[in-house]
Amino acid sequence: MSDSHRDRDSVTVAIVGAGEMGAAVGGRLREAGARVSTSLAGRSAGSAARVRSVGIEVVNDDDLLVRDASFVLSIVPPGVAVEVAERLRGPLGRAQVKPVYVECNAISPATCRRIRHLLGATSFIDAGIIGGPPPAGTQDPTRGPRFYASGPDAHLLTRLAGFGLDIATLDGPVGAASGLKLCYAGLTKGFTALCATMQGAAAREGLADALRAELARSQPNFLAWLDRAVPAMRPKAYRWVAEMQQIAEFVGGPDDGAMIYDGAARLYQRIATSIDQ
Repeated sequence: MSDSHRDRDSVTVAIVGAGEMGAAVGGRLREAGARVSTSLAGRSAGSAARVRSVGIEVVNDDDLLVRDASFVLSIVPPGVAVEVAERLRGPLGRAQVKPVYVECNAISPATCRRIRHLLGATSFIDAGIIGGPPPAGTQDPTRGPRFYASGPDAHLLTRLAGFGLDIATLDGPVGAASGLKLCYAGLTKGFTALCATMQGAAAREGLADALRAELARSQPNFLAWLDRAVPAMRPKAYRWVAEMQQIAEFVGGPDDGAMIYDGAARLYQRIATSIDQ
């Protein structure tokens, strides 16, 4: 990488994915002094509005998007992570100065390694994002998610710690950060699925009030978490379907508990469908 690319003021980050997390991460980087760009090709009006609100530059040509980038951060729904890598394989291969590809999606270690192999010689970091989108108006890295990074190139991501991101490197191969992310999400989002399931069962039997009363008596902290997590999940359920499927793949076979997450995926799919209707 040239000296100009090492200059803090010249850092350019291409964000692939203008969802809630991608736009917020891009906004944090831009506020901290990085140049940030994204493509809105095929994206919704909501994505365009998010990008405009945080001042991210729009570059709808993939070759131009990656050409001057120091990093390409893929922050998309897990079901399209491989598709995005396939789309960018050509532009990355044609770039004279190749950016570092940072795979930030909630995918299994096996899927992450598949993407690494697909991209060939491109520098590659496996990154797992744990936490919600960073709030605007602050560059405090503790106010936002943590990016866990693994693989031989993981240390390169620490450069973005100077631009408002919380970066932690893991002493492990490509797949370690993705595995940690799925372990965490399997607990939090898996637990939310269990809560939604039993709330629904109690409601069908006319026991919703009795269940709430017992939780308030014996598990008040649990009830407070449930009241926060389940309503917050509903508008996001469609995004969690593929993530549960990736967790099921990561966990292993039926005897290892993978069917728990297959069931969670089906639950989230039903919830998402009911919201769309």
